[in-house]
Amino acid sequence: MKKKIDLEASEKCAFSGKLGAIFSPEKTIFRLWQPFAEKAVLRLFNLEYEHILLAEMHRNESVFECEIQGNLEGLLYDFSVIDSEGEREFADIYSYDVTADGKYGIISDMSRNCPKFWENDDFLRFEEPEKAVIYEVSVRDFSSDKSGKFASRGKFLAFCEGGVTNDYGEEIGLDYIKSLGVTHIQLMPVFDFDADGSCYNWGYNPRFFNAPAKRYSLNNAILELRALVANAHKNGLGVVADVVYNHVYSAENSNFEKQLSGYFFRGEDYFSNGSGCGNEFASERFMAQKFILDSLEFLAREYHFDGFRFDLMGLIDVGTIQKAAKILRGINPSILLYGEGWTGSVSALPERLRAVQRNASELPEIAFFNDKFRDAVKGNVFDKNDCGFVNGCADLSNFEPIFAVISCNFPIKFWTENAAQTINYVECHDNLTLYDKLRISLNNAGSERISAAEKMASALVFLSNGMVFFQAGQEFLRTKNFAENSYNLPDEFNSIKWNLLHENAELVDYFRGLIAFRKRFYGVFRGCDFTKKGSVFILNKNNFYMIINTANNNFCSDISGHFEYFIDENNSSDKPIYTAERLYISGFGVVVARRIDGEKRD
Repeated sequence: MKKKIDLEASEKCAFSGKLGAIFSPEKTIFRLWQPFAEKAVLRLFNLEYEHILLAEMHRNESVFECEIQGNLEGLLYDFSVIDSEGEREFADIYSYDVTADGKYGIISDMSRNCPKFWENDDFLRFEEPEKAVIYEVSVRDFSSDKSGKFASRGKFLAFCEGGVTNDYGEEIGLDYIKSLGVTHIQLMPVFDFDADGSCYNWGYNPRFFNAPAKRYSLNNAILELRALVANAHKNGLGVVADVVYNHVYSAENSNFEKQLSGYFFRGEDYFSNGSGCGNEFASERFMAQKFILDSLEFLAREYHFDGFRFDLMGLIDVGTIQKAAKILRGINPSILLYGEGWTGSVSALPERLRAVQRNASELPEIAFFNDKFRDAVKGNVFDKNDCGFVNGCADLSNFEPIFAVISCNFPIKFWTENAAQTINYVECHDNLTLYDKLRISLNNAGSERISAAEKMASALVFLSNGMVFFQAGQEFLRTKNFAENSYNLPDEFNSIKWNLLHENAELVDYFRGLIAFRKRFYGVFRGCDFTKKGSVFILNKNNFYMIINTANNNFCSDISGHFEYFIDENNSSDKPIYTAERLYISGFGVVVARRIDGEKRD
């Protein structure tokens, strides 16, 4: 059962000032928003969890406040309140650092928890967000497998290690990611979440939104996460944080619910469950919205994140996302902002207020994951046997969403007409990996057919307009042993097997070439037309041709001329790889060529 609250009275008691522990070496001010409590007490503890101070807080309208003199850095704290429901203790929802068990906040001096050269670190300057190439990776997956010779296995600092190799002596880690040509890495949740630290978990069960997860640190989580970001910037890579403001792990036991029962979560008699995780955060309420906006501003300023990916963004109201975009672009004009434009289940938030695809016109600075493109390419993600364009169902209905983002000729019923709002992808941490999906849907076809489908899917992604996104390891046939939801499965399923880089080197080079071509010729097929000849689709724009052959037989076009090829069934590059007097393609492939007619053009 969910506690009832007078929402109208609560909103009238909203507070716009700074909350939490406001630290300085001379004193720390503690502020707690709780408009209806009779009494609030600040409790300070040492590292052994022993009380060292109880301080009654003084009410200032809807906020309790107290000021403690001296340098309190490193001490633990929480709050105790008494209201009509009795007395209860809880940690500060604004905590910047927390104990590993999540019981207490830790008073932190953010100015001291800095890696070398942090004062000179800055955001990645990236003027055209729609050209981003995003590489999704979990901190633990990145370095947990024994095939990678990391010293800081499963930790933030693994991203700071250079010269790391696999069993074949090939470079891996951040050096390898940089060599691929991606522009940004997206970290799966890196902030404190509620799970047994000894067990694997993705982190989509948040507990504290501003405090880095200690399971990913060796000693100092704040400093080490900053070091990760700084080293990525040093290597020319932006860092996107995956943030999960739509729900918490357990609403009833959360610090939000203990602070003011019934306020921070949607629902009347029961918690609304649009997340599929038992609750949904009421972002449309003033103080809940304020928390999200305060948190995002803090993370952008204190960790220099270059973007935010909003989990189940459809559970966050449009107004909150609009305000977030304004604040964050004021800090970093080139920041990437995108999310899942859907909900996980039925939500109490009216659809007209949701940050979903159909409301994209109200969020012109926000991009949305393009599930229509994803499913058109490989088949429905919720049916492992379903086929898409590359694995057996190459019909016009599947080609339409693909052609839309390659040509920017969006159908009337499409949810956007702006390529900058679409993130095109065929694999992420959810559902089967593309390789596993293809193996099932192609009925365990031979390796050549599966590889051809993987290459075709990847070419369609990278030749599209809008941001592109892929999961770490997709480029070397990552498998999770057919697990469709590996959120709590052991490293055996989730870790990146770096030796696959050697075993699938040709595909890795193909990805590298596609990225290079995209960077040089982004938007080359924007505004193009297409023709269909049997199982072959031909796209043409400004002497560039893309031929997609969805059958096993070879195809030779009747278009005459002299052509230089950039992409074929096996190779890709931003420079011509060979020339020919005809447009030719073998079965199950994609070709991109430019007609030059004896005169080379850039």
